[in-house]
Amino acid sequence: MVRALVVRKDEDSGKTSARVEDLAEDELPHAEVTVAVEYSTVNYKDGLCIGPGGGLVRHYPHVPGIDFAGTVEASDDDRYKPGDKVVLTGWRVGEAHWGGYAEKARVKADWLVPLPEGLDTRQAMAVGTAGFTAMLAVMALEDHGLRPGSDPVLVTGASGGVGSVATALLSELGYHVAAVTGRPETGDYLKGLGASQIVAREELTEPSKKPLEAERWAGCVDAVGGAMLGRVLKQIRYGGSVAAVGLTGGAAIEGAMVTPFLLRAVNLLGIDSVMQRYDNRVRAWQRIARDLPMQKLEEMVETATLDDLPRLGEDILNGRVRGRVVVDVTG
Repeated sequence: MVRALVVRKDEDSGKTSARVEDLAEDELPHAEVTVAVEYSTVNYKDGLCIGPGGGLVRHYPHVPGIDFAGTVEASDDDRYKPGDKVVLTGWRVGEAHWGGYAEKARVKADWLVPLPEGLDTRQAMAVGTAGFTAMLAVMALEDHGLRPGSDPVLVTGASGGVGSVATALLSELGYHVAAVTGRPETGDYLKGLGASQIVAREELTEPSKKPLEAERWAGCVDAVGGAMLGRVLKQIRYGGSVAAVGLTGGAAIEGAMVTPFLLRAVNLLGIDSVMQRYDNRVRAWQRIARDLPMQKLEEMVETATLDDLPRLGEDILNGRVRGRVVVDVTG
């Protein structure tokens, strides 16, 4: 039997519910590699899958969990052998395919990445999809010329999962980080991660009719989108870049028009953590193992169990989760 968080849908009412159940192993999807899952995480998409709307899920019953790390138990692919440590993010696992909130997962070999040397499975999920996305954003900014200097790099949504890791990572790499938050009480937390400046969310969401504003930021990791992204684009220095990773604030870039792109040569870089090439996934995880300060990361991590997930799914949708939540699937 496999213990798992299972989301089911009532066909009559259309409502979904999530609870921990024991599944027979033959209920798991058929795929090339079976992984004994050790850790997963709680992400915003997981909250959407667990919640009563179930908006991301198309087929029920469903096991959420958009990432996981564990040990290969069986494999039909020569690249992975029993005992190998692996990590998986992306490929719509936990949305279109059963995911990490179960003691075992069956997935395609192409979706996996060997766990890099220097990380254990818990640390990998302390990083998780959020940290993987943050690393992709930093890599994209550096690929477009960002280097440590006097101008700060802005991180929006800084108290969330992506923002927290991006703040710690950029600080470790020698950048001055300006962290944006709508919760003043998180200021000390963000400074502990390495932020040298705290920016109130209201400062970047108030409407501005100016096509361009003073050049304030060398670059930006934006996890919010919407009106804030439009305002930030007007404040990026000439030739700078914004790595956009999320749209919690909406998809409309209000007021930005094309002025920052034409007159300041600003780059807007879309970061997709789902369908990354294998070589780029390996590169990102190797840099995570090398560059991310694990001591700082531990300070932003809470640990949960499968039984905690229904409550945590609601908490993350309502903005009550700070930093990273690691799910001990074996606990």
